[in-house]
Amino acid sequence: MPEIKQLEDFHTISGLFFAYRNGRLSPVQVVQDYLDAISRIDPRVGAYQEIWSGTAMEMARATEKALASGYDFGPFHGIPFALKDLFHVTGKVTTCGSAAMTGNVADTTSTIVSRLIEAGGIILGKTKTVECAFGGWGTNQKMGTPQNPWDMETHRIPGGSSSGSAVAVASGMAVCGVGSDTGGSVRLPAAFCGLVGLKVTAGRLPLHGIMPLSQTLDTPGPIAQTVLDTLIMFEAMDGREGWKIARDLTAGTGLYGELEKGVAGLRLGSMSQRERDQCTPDILDAYDMSLERLMALGARIEVFDNPVAYGDLADDNGLITAVEAYNNHGSYYEDLTLPMDEDVRKRMLTGKTYPAHEYANKLENRQRLIRDFRIAMQGFDALLTPSITTAAPALADVDQDISPGYFTRPFNFLEMCGLSLPISLNPAGLPTSLQIIGRAHDEAMTLRIGAALERDLPSVGRPVLA
Repeated sequence: MPEIKQLEDFHTISGLFFAYRNGRLSPVQVVQDYLDAISRIDPRVGAYQEIWSGTAMEMARATEKALASGYDFGPFHGIPFALKDLFHVTGKVTTCGSAAMTGNVADTTSTIVSRLIEAGGIILGKTKTVECAFGGWGTNQKMGTPQNPWDMETHRIPGGSSSGSAVAVASGMAVCGVGSDTGGSVRLPAAFCGLVGLKVTAGRLPLHGIMPLSQTLDTPGPIAQTVLDTLIMFEAMDGREGWKIARDLTAGTGLYGELEKGVAGLRLGSMSQRERDQCTPDILDAYDMSLERLMALGARIEVFDNPVAYGDLADDNGLITAVEAYNNHGSYYEDLTLPMDEDVRKRMLTGKTYPAHEYANKLENRQRLIRDFRIAMQGFDALLTPSITTAAPALADVDQDISPGYFTRPFNFLEMCGLSLPISLNPAGLPTSLQIIGRAHDEAMTLRIGAALERDLPSVGRPVLA
């Protein structure tokens, strides 16, 4: 069975799985504890858009009754989670982070949400997001920017667009959170908030019932406290039967066996100098430390000469996102009477400036670049970059004309998968993060490498909110 790290004062999915079954905790008790935490903490950090206290307690009582009656839906049974306000739940409002959409009542439930509920998950509420999920810093002019809990004195950005989900988990107001990633929107908030975030391969998880930003690039994904929890949540989101997840988790088989394989003998690609130049010194120090630890664990680290600069790929991702985002939401931003976020409006309206042939050529060229990277990666098991180029800046210092997704956007464009893993705190006490990039449909490799490094490194811990 994979090693389960006990996190003092924090529940994990894996920890609750065993605590429920040996009678040490009950879903009703745990959900009430999280609702109490939300009432104490959320007024200070602003992670939640809407809190579903009544519904959450009803779901907790139902899951507790099921467990008492012998009905066990697996490791996600009784897990309180935060849901990004981009995912539809029938009869509930999906604002998409916009004050203009507060009357948008959903008539369907996202397939991802349905799967998590069927696995026994308990929704604590909807969490804040960048308006229309179009932004990596996590800011929102009209609905509020959640505060990164690693600094309770200076309002620092949480990362976006899944800002509220990451802040809720990092602050102890949810066990895990659901996000979506178009150019880093799971990995960036996970990185800035000291959490694990998984960007899955394009098409790996269903998009039904999720308000789109870019249908070409969107991917839903989990934000969690540990690599093991991330895997459990990923399998539940993937619709795998709970009993199979529980069997593999307890026996250390399947993907849970992959977590135990370590990195000895793996060939991992590090950044070239031109890419290192994008990072602040503290981020590079943390990155180099993680490379040294992986080499000490037996991995071979060699420089990967990427065929195209990551910045160019990030720009390509941005063009596709802007064009498709404008097609989806442009009418809101063309109407100057609506209360839209002006930073997002500026990005959104660029989507109509690109001619159709340029967009079509970008999509065609994308397939060539995917092939080029596949060839360049031959012999490498995974690539390693920082998740972020700098630790979380103060909200007042953010330049909205620059995206923080320099290292994340390229891999949405290339249809690859990636894991953000917290690796250390910088001298200011803010999280740093390693991005582990795998080939398409090789999420297992990113999780395997992440688990090995997580075991080897001291935990970054959790922020002190006092």
